[in-house]
Amino acid sequence: MVAGVARYARMLAGLARYTLAREMAFRGNFLVKVSVELLWMGILVAFYKTVFAKTSTIAGWSEPDYFFFVGCFFAINGVIETFFLDNCNEFAELVRTGDLDFLLLRPIDEQFLVSCRKMDWGTAPNLLMGAILMGIALAQKGWTFDPARASAFVVAFACGVAIAYSFMMMLTSVSVWMVRNQSLMEMWWLFSSLVRYPREIFSGRGAETIGRFFTFVVPILLVSNVPADVMVRVLDPWMVAWTVVVAGASLWVSRRFFHVALRSYRSASS
Repeated sequence: MVAGVARYARMLAGLARYTLAREMAFRGNFLVKVSVELLWMGILVAFYKTVFAKTSTIAGWSEPDYFFFVGCFFAINGVIETFFLDNCNEFAELVRTGDLDFLLLRPIDEQFLVSCRKMDWGTAPNLLMGAILMGIALAQKGWTFDPARASAFVVAFACGVAIAYSFMMMLTSVSVWMVRNQSLMEMWWLFSSLVRYPREIFSGRGAETIGRFFTFVVPILLVSNVPADVMVRVLDPWMVAWTVVVAGASLWVSRRFFHVALRSYRSASS
């Protein structure tokens, strides 16, 4: 098993070098993409700074806590967009043209190759910017190192990435039957919009039901909320455990669903 993990790690590193070399062939395009990401974060930070100039809390989140949450979202989103999003967007085109045949014939795990063959280095700075924003928020909060919180954050962060990836893979797999996935990926943007906000904003009779639905039924709200919560607010072992369970179940279900979809795939030679 260790040898298998090492093999896939080497392949991932090779794919990373290859895609970076291709990205650097068009440096102007790369710089524009990075500039757009920087501008997007700058606008978002300026907006929330303006909001906090008028109030001390948002849905129970203080300013440094909320900016830590924003940084956590940017970091998770950076991982998803860098490693997986472009690949999932292109999956429908592979199905439509029959080029998926060439990937399925290779002696490598199909899901790994479909979801990790390219990396979008133009969005990778989101991970760094998110980490910087989280660090600034912790400094403003006067946070002191707590091994339990730091460990819970790392686990919850990894689980958040796993949950987001699993949802994306399930949406992507439907392309085998629908061929075009534009509307499906718009659903992903809907999910990512929910991830961007604390679940505490869902207050009130109807809104609380929506919050519970997206926490326990379609648990997309766990992605950013739990890592930020355990680091700067309440370290809830039960919520961390629930996030771990959801991450494991989501990865298993998404992999099963992906293979069911592949069994329905009609290759270009059919």
